[in-house]
Amino acid sequence: MATTPFDLPDSFDPEEVSGSRADSAPGEDSAPGEDDDAVRREAAPEESSRASRHWWDRNADEYQDEHGEFLGDDRFTWCPEGLDEAEAHLLGEVKGLSVLEIGAGAAQCSRWLAAQGARPVALDISFRQLQHSRRIDLGRGAEPVAVVQADAAVLPFADGAFDLACSAYGAVPFSADTAALMREVHRVLRPGARWVFSVTHPIRWAFPDEPGVEGLTATASYFDRTPYVEQDEHGQATYVEHHRTIGDRVRELTAAGFQLLDLVEPEWPEGLEQEWGGWSPLRGRLIPGTAIFVARRG
Repeated sequence: MATTPFDLPDSFDPEEVSGSRADSAPGEDSAPGEDDDAVRREAAPEESSRASRHWWDRNADEYQDEHGEFLGDDRFTWCPEGLDEAEAHLLGEVKGLSVLEIGAGAAQCSRWLAAQGARPVALDISFRQLQHSRRIDLGRGAEPVAVVQADAAVLPFADGAFDLACSAYGAVPFSADTAALMREVHRVLRPGARWVFSVTHPIRWAFPDEPGVEGLTATASYFDRTPYVEQDEHGQATYVEHHRTIGDRVRELTAAGFQLLDLVEPEWPEGLEQEWGGWSPLRGRLIPGTAIFVARRG
């Protein structure tokens, strides 16, 4: 479903976005809470997509409240380490390019791209995140960013529609079939276009997601691809995140027709003391927290 910012209503009810209780799956209308069980189990694409949509719709306000200052309204930051595209130049020259931002949240990165002369489209699975994009644009009195609500694994665009695609911690970790997602991104890009995305560094899956010393001892297998799932009392997934190794990501990219140009592992910068979930100065100075894949479409 494609929408412009002006199509987004001012009020928000999660049930209006996710469907009525009558047509919801068992447990689907239950808000995630402290009683949800965290397990490792398989989660199919449809379940993963539904969980992501509901989770981000319900948690978008809290996320923007907590991280909005760090992200800024028009800053393109790749990761909790604070690596900015303005300094990294991983996308290359963007002026005049049509750009698809995947998993855009409130479209902070797209706003930065527009300021550089690009023509961005911000895509996210969460209606509520896109409402925050509208809120920011209206508050700034600026030209609104074009937004689209859709699943990144089923992109609603024509073949070769974009000159560039990017994603800063969006969509890729939450997709059950990232091989298909890579093929979709390849399809909507023109030959020679770049596809650059950041994700939690795969090595982090071997360690507890804790910012302190308890997060420095490996307790799980790096090679265990079983998804991390939070589920309600009915066993319905409320949050799903999927793990791939570095090798898995490279193989997915090349199989889809991309050439890997670079793999960036940002170091924790001096002076940054802010924690973000499991990211912290203690862990960041010892093990990588982010992997940024820079690829080019064949």
